[in-house]
Amino acid sequence: MAVNLGLVPATAGKRLGAAVLDWLAPSAVLVVAFAIGFAGVTRTQSGGFIIYDTGSLVLFGGTGLGLTVAYTFVLLGMEGRSGITIGNRLMGIRSADSDGYAPGAGGVFLRGLITGAGILLTVVAAAMVVIFKWFDAALFILAPLALAGAGWAVLVVVSNTWDRNGRLRGWHDTAAKTLVFDVKAGRNPIATGGIQGPYSFAPLDLPPVQQVASPVAGPANTPQVINAQAPLNPIQSQPPAGRPADRAPDAASQAFAPQPFTPPAPTAVPPAAPATAAHPAPAAYPAPAQQPAAAHPDDDHDRTQMRGGFREPAPVAVLRIRLDDGRDFQLDRNVLVGRNPVGQSGEQHAQLLAVDDPGRSISKTHLHVLTDGAGVWVTDRNSTNGSAVTTPDGLRTPLQPGVPAFVSPGSTVHFGDRSFHLGQA
Repeated sequence: MAVNLGLVPATAGKRLGAAVLDWLAPSAVLVVAFAIGFAGVTRTQSGGFIIYDTGSLVLFGGTGLGLTVAYTFVLLGMEGRSGITIGNRLMGIRSADSDGYAPGAGGVFLRGLITGAGILLTVVAAAMVVIFKWFDAALFILAPLALAGAGWAVLVVVSNTWDRNGRLRGWHDTAAKTLVFDVKAGRNPIATGGIQGPYSFAPLDLPPVQQVASPVAGPANTPQVINAQAPLNPIQSQPPAGRPADRAPDAASQAFAPQPFTPPAPTAVPPAAPATAAHPAPAAYPAPAQQPAAAHPDDDHDRTQMRGGFREPAPVAVLRIRLDDGRDFQLDRNVLVGRNPVGQSGEQHAQLLAVDDPGRSISKTHLHVLTDGAGVWVTDRNSTNGSAVTTPDGLRTPLQPGVPAFVSPGSTVHFGDRSFHLGQA
């Protein structure tokens, strides 16, 4: 797959490095908070009963646990929407679903649940120690569980080492149906059209070609005969001297005349008026006789025959965009994209494409897209976080606010934390 599609699976070393960068700091905060909390637990004896003061444990342990949970949800949203975490960005890798797009919150949550199962077990054990007041044995219970949980997490992260399919998936990837790619050594599928690349869009079902009957193949009304020799005025209508009265038909008229038909004999020209007349009378030329409708040689054709000098206009391309969450849209001519787009004056008939953005990185009306057959014109509507275009060869160019930029099929348009890929059916 890496050779044909430009995709390189992330190595176990890079996966482990990204995981350490993502979880070293929050894990340290959690361990230190619980350590301080347990150290502050005091024991007093009153009336034959031992009373433990767990105020410090609740304070510091609860604070550390709350910060870790908040960080987990932020990381979950980032990776689910774009495949990026702090560690992934620094190590040059991206998480993706089985189609090469953003993995989604569900897939990331399942991967994290499998990886951190040992750590979660340690947290549950700590809660049981507090509930049952096993403080004397807390160190002997929690320390081995924490070490086992960390070892399990490392084992799961590097489990793609034992994948026989090109070391593509770890155990947690197989369960969540996700993939991890090295975007420094290969292509980033999330930004370049998924696993199949920039031209992965399936063509739309175009309307069938309408059969047009030939206007000369069937019976038709007798055409109006126009005498091109009709006199405009007496002077111009006078025939030149020595011109024969009965002119033979030219080659062009013979070509359109049916072969079985024999033209009638020409009518005699009446004698000219005397020379003493003020103006000589125009000579009368016979109008071509109306001929009966005959079968046309192309009766067996069911399409209109085009003249050699006429060229049929090229069909207009059908343009589509695919958002980074996998949704696919066919573009109208005039489209507004944003968190809750609203057209300005003169844009009442624009297609409004609302994009979900929990992080509010997208402006209300972020982009204006105008289709132009071979591509689209994209204009940034003075958005807060800006926009950019990445061409199929990987060149990323920021968009100037209010300045239309032409985007060809195969490119990716970034707006805020979201993006869409332009395809052509």
